[in-house]
Amino acid sequence: MNPAPTARLRGELTTRHREPVSFFCTGLTGLATLLILAMLGLILANIAWHGAGSLSPRFIFGSADRDMFDPAKAAVGPMVFGTAARVILMTLFVIPIGVSTAIYLTEYARGTSWWTRGLRSAVNNLAGVPSIVFGLFGLGFFVSAVGGSLDALIYPGNPKPVWGKPALIWASLTLAVMTLPVVIVATEEALRAIPVGLREASLALGATKWQTVVRVVLPQALPGILTGGILAVSRAAGEVAPILFTGVAYYMASLPRSLTDQFMDLAYHVFVLSTQAPDVDKSRPILYGTVVVLLLLTFALNVVAILIRARVRRRLRQLG
Repeated sequence: MNPAPTARLRGELTTRHREPVSFFCTGLTGLATLLILAMLGLILANIAWHGAGSLSPRFIFGSADRDMFDPAKAAVGPMVFGTAARVILMTLFVIPIGVSTAIYLTEYARGTSWWTRGLRSAVNNLAGVPSIVFGLFGLGFFVSAVGGSLDALIYPGNPKPVWGKPALIWASLTLAVMTLPVVIVATEEALRAIPVGLREASLALGATKWQTVVRVVLPQALPGILTGGILAVSRAAGEVAPILFTGVAYYMASLPRSLTDQFMDLAYHVFVLSTQAPDVDKSRPILYGTVVVLLLLTFALNVVAILIRARVRRRLRQLG
């Protein structure tokens, strides 16, 4: 018996057997995707339906009043400023450290060494730590240890703390530590996606390892690095627990003027409105309006990063 037709027949039977399974799995994954999109659409529609009526220039840009539970006086201008400030500062802190760590792990570290394995394990464990733990860490390390040491060094004998108290800089640093694994992992994936041939060609032309990384690898990986920054911004914008002990204020009559000042925040304001309002029904429009503003601010920050990433990709295509 000729084995060729037999093998062909077995292949056809296997293909026919796999087609229903493949169709079922494809439909199942598509259904899961549609379910997620439907849930997201329902949440956004519910928030927009209840919060759109509260939106106005006075509400978005006005000064916060002590009677923040009164719809006629409520405004979230200082919260918008504080949220944007802490997210931007966090990004400035986390991107250089995260990218530097990813470069070391990808380009320089030996994958089999105990130091590299321990560092990767630390990054993975850091990604699974609850956000409230980061808040306690920020209070103990940044506020008490670092801030208290700076006060003792710069302002000895001063009874009023300058650095050793909750402040904008400590909240931003705490968020930077929390989002560090996101940036590291995204940057590592972007660096690994760069073909090895580009590195070898650069080294063959006489460039050093560092010159190859800075002038060849990093520019090609920049869109992926910006993707990590977008993910970090998306996670940090709505976090409350890390800033609860490190810088956010219940009420401030003025905007923060320095890095050592406290700040008001949209996410914390949502928490206050949902837990401390004397009249829940009366303050519900303010609550939904604040959530809408928080989402719009997060989307705006992400759109800026996405536009920068698209411009970088377009420039790389032109150079290529």
